Amino acid sequence: MRPIVEIAAELGLAPDDLIIYGDRMAKLRLGALPRPGEAPPGRIILVSAINPTRSGEGKTTVSVGLAQGLRRSGRRVALALREPSLGPIFGVKGGGTGGGRSRLEPSDRINMHFTGDMHAVGSAHNLLAALVDNAVHFHSKLDLEHRQVFWRRVLDVNDRALRKAVIGLGGRTNGVPREDGFDITAASEVMAILCLAEGIPDLKARLGRILVGFDRAGDAVTADRLQATGAMAALLQDAILPNLVQSTEGVPALVHGGPFGNIAHGCNSVTATRAAAARADYVVTEAGFGFDLGAEKFFDIKCRSSGLWPHAVVLVVTARALRFHGGGDPVRGGPVSDIERGLAHLDHHVSSVRLFGFEPVIAINRFEGDSEADLRAIEWGCAGRGLAVARCTSFTEGGAGAGALADAVVAAADRPMPPPRFLYGLEESPEAKIGAVARTIYGAGGLDFSRTARRDLERIRCLGLDRLPVCIAKPHLTLSGDPRQAGRPEAEGFELPVESVRAAAGAGYLLALTGDIVTMPGLPPEPAAHHIDLSGSGEVLGI
Repeated sequence: MRPIVEIAAELGLAPDDLIIYGDRMAKLRLGALPRPGEAPPGRIILVSAINPTRSGEGKTTVSVGLAQGLRRSGRRVALALREPSLGPIFGVKGGGTGGGRSRLEPSDRINMHFTGDMHAVGSAHNLLAALVDNAVHFHSKLDLEHRQVFWRRVLDVNDRALRKAVIGLGGRTNGVPREDGFDITAASEVMAILCLAEGIPDLKARLGRILVGFDRAGDAVTADRLQATGAMAALLQDAILPNLVQSTEGVPALVHGGPFGNIAHGCNSVTATRAAAARADYVVTEAGFGFDLGAEKFFDIKCRSSGLWPHAVVLVVTARALRFHGGGDPVRGGPVSDIERGLAHLDHHVSSVRLFGFEPVIAINRFEGDSEADLRAIEWGCAGRGLAVARCTSFTEGGAGAGALADAVVAAADRPMPPPRFLYGLEESPEAKIGAVARTIYGAGGLDFSRTARRDLERIRCLGLDRLPVCIAKPHLTLSGDPRQAGRPEAEGFELPVESVRAAAGAGYLLALTGDIVTMPGLPPEPAAHHIDLSGSGEVLGI
């Protein structure tokens, strides 16, 4: 691993442009960042995927490997990726820095506490929660109605027992009893704001617009009305700065922000993406989980807000995911016919990519145990559909295993960039926006709004927030709202159940929660935490 100042120099950054965290990590100072709204010259490559299995399909590994493959061909390249959340690390998926010879370094630091951004976001969020309950306790002039407070607390650990809680117990000195609960930090609106804001004035304006509840007259109470904005911004003074690390082969990587893809908008910060594209010829970024969640939100939320637009789109597929969506067993394997049936699932995602004007490059992420027959079936299926396809073995071979993929991506990025297009207009109703995503990206036959969701939408209209884009929270393993539903569900004509709609006025979108989606995940029967340890020499093991 090279000193971080050498990595920075590849992007034209001097030591004075950095806040150094040891010799392997740094933050970019404000003065080193491009101006908000500036059109960067670098070509942005968006990496997404088909719907994964529970263990993930290695989208980050492919992203890192692709960047290393581009660098090996002599191109100036940078990565712009999300920060991992502790929830998945100790839960099912494990670390979020890639793997094998295509990962971010120092992997253990990035996966655990990194530079403290997650904690800063959690602190700013929970400070606002404390100020809310303090205003209720002291009967402030805001006259907050404690039964109309919906700003929950956050924690960056999967803990189902905290999804619903009662606070303020123990007598008058301990506050006013009311129902509350916890979300995971990656689902916090403060995290979404951090990733969409450009510059301190924009950050503070967005923080100030956060809607926490209503007063007894029915008027909205915001963070600005609680006089919380300044203190929250102060807690984020370092968190707003992108983090600089490197890949296993020394590719510069700006790793910043970590909103969940199945709950929030699933993209790294606009600031980091713009900074990378201002200093590199090619920028590899990702949005996850599958295209139906992260990538749709990348276009309809992140690109719409920032003015950025990619030059090429990569879809990651694996034999085991296609087998799963073809009705087979992704763990035990099975006949090639499972994969051939699963290609219908890929077809749906390809159609979604084309809605935004792109022809995707298909990256086959090869896993140990994949048979040659399985891989050839995917390649023949893609070739028969006229799709550019390349195997990726970057887990075992690093950038050398992504050479063919890099060539295919450069060819795609050399095509004329399609003009920005979105699935819906902001002037459309929230119901129409949710319907546009559900019908075109998920394949839903219709929508089923609960009474709570309809009441939420009526209040959103009264607040004048109905022109915001929508961010749909749904299960990530499926195109539908049912995590057990694999494949391509159009033939089922399923209805997407919309249970509630939250106004994330600061982030600048409406969060529609579907089905049984929860904003605080739980741990599995055998958490990954059981296998994580610290060696006597101070090395983190088991991630």
